[in-house]
Order: sequence, then C-alpha cells, then structure tokens
Amino acid sequence: MRKRISLLAACGLVALGLSTTPAHAADPVFTLAGPAGIGLRPHPGQGGEPQKTSVEFRLVNDSGKAFGRQSTFTIDLSPLKGVADVTLAGRQGSACTLTAAAVTCKRPALWAGETTVVDLDVRAAKDVKAGVTADLTVTGTADGATFKSATTKVRVGGPDLVMEPARLKAEQKPGDKQALPVVFANEGTESVHGVVLEVRTTHGIGLVEQYDNCSYSEDASEDRSWNAGWTTVQCLLEGEYEAGAVYGLDGPLTLKAAPHAFLDGLTYAVYASGDQPKTGKLGRPANGKKLTVQKQAPKASASVRSVDLDPWNNVQEFDFATKNTADLVAAPVSLKGKAGETVKADLGFRNKGPAWIAHLRSREDVARTDIVIPAGARVTKVPAGCKGVNADGSDREQALGAPRYFCSTGDVVGERETFSYPFELKIEKVVTDAKGSVSVGQWTPGGTQGQRWDPNHANDKAAFVINAKDGGTTPTPTTSATPTPTASATPTPTATATATASATAGSGTDARPNGGLASTGTSAGTLAFGGAVLVAAGGALVLAFRRKAAGRA
Repeated sequence: MRKRISLLAACGLVALGLSTTPAHAADPVFTLAGPAGIGLRPHPGQGGEPQKTSVEFRLVNDSGKAFGRQSTFTIDLSPLKGVADVTLAGRQGSACTLTAAAVTCKRPALWAGETTVVDLDVRAAKDVKAGVTADLTVTGTADGATFKSATTKVRVGGPDLVMEPARLKAEQKPGDKQALPVVFANEGTESVHGVVLEVRTTHGIGLVEQYDNCSYSEDASEDRSWNAGWTTVQCLLEGEYEAGAVYGLDGPLTLKAAPHAFLDGLTYAVYASGDQPKTGKLGRPANGKKLTVQKQAPKASASVRSVDLDPWNNVQEFDFATKNTADLVAAPVSLKGKAGETVKADLGFRNKGPAWIAHLRSREDVARTDIVIPAGARVTKVPAGCKGVNADGSDREQALGAPRYFCSTGDVVGERETFSYPFELKIEKVVTDAKGSVSVGQWTPGGTQGQRWDPNHANDKAAFVINAKDGGTTPTPTTSATPTPTASATPTPTATATATASATAGSGTDARPNGGLASTGTSAGTLAFGGAVLVAAGGALVLAFRRKAAGRA
C-alpha cells in the first residue's frame, strides 16, 4: 500500500523552510512546502518487503501570476545514506532525474497557485535501527526569482495508532440508539504519551453522553445552513499507550438518531495528543464524568490491522440510513401590476420535514425548482443558482427574458428550511390572470418529478400569477404535470441578485436567499473522502464523505 503525505496531509503538518537567498526587490519569492515529518516502517516491513511512504514536495506561487522562466529544484540525498532508499514515484509533474546523490527537477514555468514539484517513494534501508532520523531538504533556483526551501524530517519507526472499525447498524429509525464501541491499537515501534479520541457526526446523528475531558463544537460557518455542519467531539485520554498494545473505552458512547435524521455519517479517529485536527470553538461540560480507557488483550481486537506507519488508518467512517421522509412544498405567488411596471417575486419552496436531506458525498443538488414565467412578463434580474431555459426545458444562451428557469438547491435541504429565489420581472403586456408555475422535485432532463422520499406530491407544484384581478385570492397549489421532457438542461448558476432571508428568529425556519447554494469551501469537515451510494426510504441519495467497506449501509 502506498502512503501519501503531502501539503494536504491528514496530520496537517506543513514545513516551510526559512532559509532564502537575497532577492532583488522586483524578484518574486516562491515557497517550497512539504510535510514536517514522516515515519518509515523498519526494514523489511510486513510481508518481508520494505514498505514505502510517498512524500510530495510542492511549490506555492501566491503572486497571482505565472513565472515564465525555467526553474530547477534539487533534493540532497546524502543525509539519507544508510537511513533510507529513495525512488521517483510513478507519475511526476516535472522533468526529474535521480542519482545516488540528489534528485533534480526542472520546470519550464510556474503557474499561479500550488504546483507539485516532485513525488518521492521512501523506504527504510536494510539494517537501519528504529529511531534514526535524517533531513530531506528541497531547494530551488531560477533567474529572477528566489525560493524558500522546505525540510522534511525522516524517521525510522515511531508510533502507529490504528482505529478498529466498529460493528454498527446502518438502517435505523428516528430516535434509535446504539453503542459506539471504540477499540484502537498502537501498531508502531514506540509508545505514545496521551491520545485524543475524535468523534464527528452529521446533523442527524449525535452522542448521548458528555464527559468532562471531552470538548464539543458545532461546525456551522456563516455561508452554510445551520443544519449543514458537523458536530465534533474531542476527548483527551491521558496515559502511555505502548507499542503493540490494544485499548478500549472504559465508559459508554451512545449514538442517537435525531427526529430529522435521514442519510447521515460518522467518523471516529484516534491521534497522538497534539496531532489532532484543529476545530472551531470548543465547549466543555462539567458533570463530574470522565471518559477513560483500559488495556485489552490483542485477541480482543483481531480485526485491527496496520499496513504501515500511516495517519490515514487512524480514522474509521460509517454511514447511516434512517427511515424518514421530507415534504417539499412549492410556494404559490400572486402579483399585481400595470404595463411597464417592474415587480419582484420571491419564488421557491419550503421543506416541511421532518427529515433533512443532504448529498454530502456527491455534492449534487438535492432538488430542482422549475419556474414557468407568466405570459406578458419578462425577467430582468435572475438570482444566483437559476438558469434560463426554453419553454421545453432545452438550453438557451440568454438568461434574461427566458420563459422558464431551473434553480438549484445545493447539496443540503434542512428540515423546516425555506428556499427563496428573488426574481425581478417587467410587465410588458397586461394579460389578465397570466399564470405560470413553481414546481420542486427531482431533476429530470426537461424539468422535475416527485422525489421518492417526498410523501406528498400534490403540493410539489403551485401557481405563479401576475395581474390577478382585483379582489382575487392567492392561488392554491395545483397538481398539474410539469412540461414534457424533450431536451437536456444542466442546472448551473448564472447572474447573481441580492436577496433577504425570510426566516423569523426563533421560528425554527431557516431561509436561504439565492436558493441556498452550497458552499465550495471546507465544511463537512476537515476530511475529504471517496463516494458511495445509500438507498433509504425508497430513494437513492448520496452523502459527501468517504465510505469504507465496514461502514456500508
């Protein structure tokens, strides 16, 4: 198994060298970067073959523009003689050569942002003893530029904390509880002094117990729905954790499905104290209870496996599918105006719950809003997340003046959440009781259809009326079908528009202006995972965190 440690390594350790050569005032300064340190499994490793650890060195060009001259990067290998053997990894972003003394890489230009300089595979040398260290330093040169070097400390041996996958029940009902058995081992060559247990859950799952030596935080950034964040629990478990020993919790941890649970995820991990991921603001209870651990016989954790000294095997994940429903309700809109007037319309839907719906793995939209513009009106301002299409749902180039719009929800629709898309329309011609529609549902090539987890499709569509007669009433939702699909249309954001949230403080309703588009930053956490598919409540929905075989629903 190839282990990869890079600038984005799970441990989050980045070493930026401080030594530079003097630069001309106009010369750009570039930063080389790599992991602060790596550990090597002593030779020959498990299975009788030396195991490799991959190291990625990168260049950070934060000048905002490309550097068009050739650059040369050098890694001196002499400190690793007798300590480790180095080879070039299979794929390289630069033209690199390897000798016994050094690695040399050349790049004809440096683009703005981060660029991989070289990938190396490092193995412990034969007969080298555990505890031996050496420095691996990369430097750079180029006419008209200065480089900050980076150094990675290579160490033979070390601790290796490995989390055992827990046996959990994937299918559940709201309110269900189940124990989270935590068992971990130190499969390395050295002891660890103090560890941190981290448990992270999505919005629909939580821990019942609280302990004084645990810190609790909710990860909810300003640009995300309040119910899109993760809850993080970190518990400091003091003591010495010996190499080759297995440990289990001496106290309960119980998971509980919330009333709004639907498709949710869990990660649980163990780190050496000080190496745990950074979190937001943490709070501590004071109830006199403390979470502790006890040493176990190795046979109690026969499934604990360690491939190498690897921070990635500190973490396990699990996905839950809760039997639940979410009722999406289109909002009817009735407006009045004269020819030549511009009117504003907040078009959208609300989720009556009880479940939240999240596609945190795939980042796909949960639902689409299909808006048909009434006759005689022309859209003059389109909110973010909405795309103008032709009447049959096919693509068109111009966003303004379209007869129909597809609007995206983003990857999270919270329980009791309202989505509002603020349009502006000019009444070009007075058409008595000109009717359009607002529909919400699953994406189809030509519009929408009812979600399988939505129990009431009768309220998926509502009327959108302009120039209603005096004394007319607000139309009630209808059940008429959406236009027949005839062509593909991919929902993509277009022009932006300012909107105001319609949520009332303390009402339990979370309104997202502009359709509540999904954040493109780091939320759901600090871990990035591969995709998997869950089928629950008769519908196939996908969460956005990596699944392992032990946690498949």
